[in-house]
Amino acid sequence: MIAIQLLQVKDFMNKLLRTDLFDHFLLSEATIRGKGSYEIDGHLVPDFYSPEELDELELTGLSCLPFGMLRENCFALIKGKHTPSYFRFIFQLSPKNLKNTLEVSKSGLTTQDLNGVFLNIKFQDGILSCTNGVSYRSFTLDHTFDQEWDMLIRKFFAGHDIPYTDIN
Repeated sequence: MIAIQLLQVKDFMNKLLRTDLFDHFLLSEATIRGKGSYEIDGHLVPDFYSPEELDELELTGLSCLPFGMLRENCFALIKGKHTPSYFRFIFQLSPKNLKNTLEVSKSGLTTQDLNGVFLNIKFQDGILSCTNGVSYRSFTLDHTFDQEWDMLIRKFFAGHDIPYTDIN
């Protein structure tokens, strides 16, 4: 697991909330505290959609909604003259992206070995930070995939001109 500080808050927030850069992540939950406190549960409510709509929207088999479906709601809660005092977004890889990430990592793990692969973004006390993590279904001493996920996050940020520094 890495812990990094994102150095350009305004630029990052623009990329997070005004572009599709994070839309391929699933939003597990979000908390936004500004003029009020808002909790967003990103877990999909399958009864809301017909089976045809689930297929059409490519939601079949997902436990959470893609961030792209909730991004505008989050932006509406954050935009304004005042910076929120706190926010946190918990993202996870979609099954498709998890499979692709596991293939790239060559770790030998399968999607059945993991509960999820996460990216957490938090703004608190004027500091924007990011941590990541991997949740395994069973105990393992091999954390090669954790290191691969750390490297992929660093590449993702570097490839999208998101400057950061490690938090000690």
